[in-house]
Amino acid sequence: MEKDKQQELEKARHSLAHILAKAIMSLYPKTKLTIGPAIDDGFYYDIDLDENLTPDHFPAIEKKMKEIINKGEPFVRKVVSKEEALKLFKDNEYKTEIINELPEGEEVSIYYTGDDFFDLCRGPHVESSKNLQNYAYKIHAVNGAYWRGNEKNKMLQRVYAYAYPDKKQLNEHIQMIEEAKKRDHNKLGRELGFFTTVDYIGQGLPILLPKGARVIQILQRFVEDEEQKRGWLLTKTPFMAKSDLYKISGHWDHYKDGMFVLGDEKKDKEVYALRPMTCPFQYQAYLNKARSYKDLPLRYNETSTLFRNEASGEMHGLIRVRQFTISEGHLMCTPEQLESEFKGCLELATYMLKTLGLYEDASYRFSQWDPNDKEKYIGTKEQWDEAQSAMEKILKDLNVPYEIGIGEAAFYGPKLDIQIKNVFGKEDTLITIQIDQMLAEKFGMVYTDKDGNKKNPYIIHRTSIGCYERTLAYLIEKYAGAFPLWLSPEQVRVMSLTERNTDYVDKIVARLKQEGLRVEADNRNEKIGYKIREALNEKVPYLIIVGDEEEKNGTISIRGRGFENKSGLNLDDFIARLKDEIETKKI
Repeated sequence: MEKDKQQELEKARHSLAHILAKAIMSLYPKTKLTIGPAIDDGFYYDIDLDENLTPDHFPAIEKKMKEIINKGEPFVRKVVSKEEALKLFKDNEYKTEIINELPEGEEVSIYYTGDDFFDLCRGPHVESSKNLQNYAYKIHAVNGAYWRGNEKNKMLQRVYAYAYPDKKQLNEHIQMIEEAKKRDHNKLGRELGFFTTVDYIGQGLPILLPKGARVIQILQRFVEDEEQKRGWLLTKTPFMAKSDLYKISGHWDHYKDGMFVLGDEKKDKEVYALRPMTCPFQYQAYLNKARSYKDLPLRYNETSTLFRNEASGEMHGLIRVRQFTISEGHLMCTPEQLESEFKGCLELATYMLKTLGLYEDASYRFSQWDPNDKEKYIGTKEQWDEAQSAMEKILKDLNVPYEIGIGEAAFYGPKLDIQIKNVFGKEDTLITIQIDQMLAEKFGMVYTDKDGNKKNPYIIHRTSIGCYERTLAYLIEKYAGAFPLWLSPEQVRVMSLTERNTDYVDKIVARLKQEGLRVEADNRNEKIGYKIREALNEKVPYLIIVGDEEEKNGTISIRGRGFENKSGLNLDDFIARLKDEIETKKI
């Protein structure tokens, strides 16, 4: 979309958020308003209201919005002093909190919609609600949302609405969302038996069922084998450590709230914490003996189970969890090796994305520090400038297209985040590659250079496929559960037409298993049409159907991808085809 049209759309969506707020206040006068921004497909408004809104309330709110729009009420901006603003919003603790955070003497922007509604807002807005008459909007959800995203704050109600320039675009979006729901891994993954969750185990702690566990096992073996080919050395480190380790790395001061701490520093002699990342553990492998420049680059990888205390409101299926497994690695190198090693990490990540079929869905973010929030980071401005300049040069040399994310860096260094969107358009990081020149110094990691001097190596933190659970979620959505053959938890199902053919089924299954294929038999006394429909619903790639004729001729009949109910096929030829499809990792 052209930039001007996009800005106009955002302005309209923001204005509609104010109309929504006014409509809710008209219907529920005791409502306390908080914030209501425009978002990618519409807008939302967070409200504090004792009555729980449900979809049954949406038609009345939409009707009231239409009445306000049809009145053609102007949006009028008024600038007041901070003191005046506090008086206007004296009964709303959320607005007063925002106002009190403004610098002394700063003026406050307020927008009036008609004479009977005003809201704290920088704008901009359309001139009049009449400008919104042609826009199509629809309230579609209300969810819980903590004030300012902090679970220690009060839970509010977030009212979501879609908004588009006309009904055609709105209906197209709604249709797209309905299709997305069918692919939503949180729904489809459960229906197909990839994972489940249990309330009394806890949020963000999924149980991987046999199908999901098998896919992740396939991915892990694939990743570890590929990393080994590229010179990575496998390590295995503890799931927890004393607080001493995290104090050296800085995680205790900068990441403690995101960790699961075991013990109380005030009472216990030793306090432990589950690891939220592997880096300070893998550094011990480097520190195991003296190093020289001849040892570098030194690449350590690990299939790491990590634990992060994510906010309960952030949990979502397999995409955001509290325990997860990641393809983590740390690479120590000299400054001269930095660019080529970074390129190697990016090439590995790109290879993984292309092999999985996710490459076209990826985007890149250069995550930098925020110099105005120095407490969030370690190191000096000079160190950050050096690390970010090095990464910027590398990304330009490699011609990587990226957006900049200020304040998104790790506390010890900048990073390249490879982002993927889920079916609903929400973006999360799948793979990261980070440059770090600070933690080596903290841990006393040195090497003897050619000139005989001791120097700290650069460290590259990287994942090659990211979090396996999150990757599984994206794959379920990408393929709607119909995985490429090499990844399918069940590759072939062999089914009998009659009970007379069960021995022949078992013979075929035994042969396929001998060839290393993942195969199941279906010898149930059910109609063949029922068995076929069930297998297709379970997204099994290939079905072998055998009856008296196949058994007599020693052949098979096939239903599956690329086959139109083929009969009289030779089993050896079919196996050769499957092996080729698996070996080439065909999508």
